[in-house]
Amino acid sequence: MFSPRKLLVACVVLAMIPACSSEMSEEDKALYEERMAREKAKSPTVIMAVIQANPDLSTVATAVGVSGVAEALQAQSEGSGEYTVFAGTNEAFNKLGMDELNALLQPDKKEELANILRYHVVEGNMSAADIAKAIADGGGTASLTTVQGGVLKATMVGDTLVLTDAKGNKSTVTGADVKATNGTIHIIDNVLMPG
Repeated sequence: MFSPRKLLVACVVLAMIPACSSEMSEEDKALYEERMAREKAKSPTVIMAVIQANPDLSTVATAVGVSGVAEALQAQSEGSGEYTVFAGTNEAFNKLGMDELNALLQPDKKEELANILRYHVVEGNMSAADIAKAIADGGGTASLTTVQGGVLKATMVGDTLVLTDAKGNKSTVTGADVKATNGTIHIIDNVLMPG
């Protein structure tokens, strides 16, 4: 026979079963979404992490770290800014020559190096298609203002996107539309130089 006490315990247990359902309360959903957003933000998909993860971009990753531009991009990426980065390959940096490259990596050349690297960054998230459209809309040339303040000229040679720097040097986009959470990276075959 059931005692009143056992019956009361059974009723309390049965009453609690709906509270153990798989449905989340609105508060639990909000907490879960907030946690997921924090985890996504920690994931290595910001521009700097994407560059650092690519072995063909190890020289630019080192240069960005030495120059202090990494901190600026990281701080800006934590805000609302999105960027388009034209990242030179290791081979592109090797074309500068070892003496010039080593000189740029010295502490007394930090600002000069930062100036060169900022010349490779454009505010806004531009895919190759966006740049091609800007070129078409501009009658064959698009002017891209960099965060350094200089201008890159973008043109199409056939299906290839070509950038011309302030000194008239040309660089070809060899790898377009590498996505990051705070922008897009386009891999180029020459280092661009500001005027």
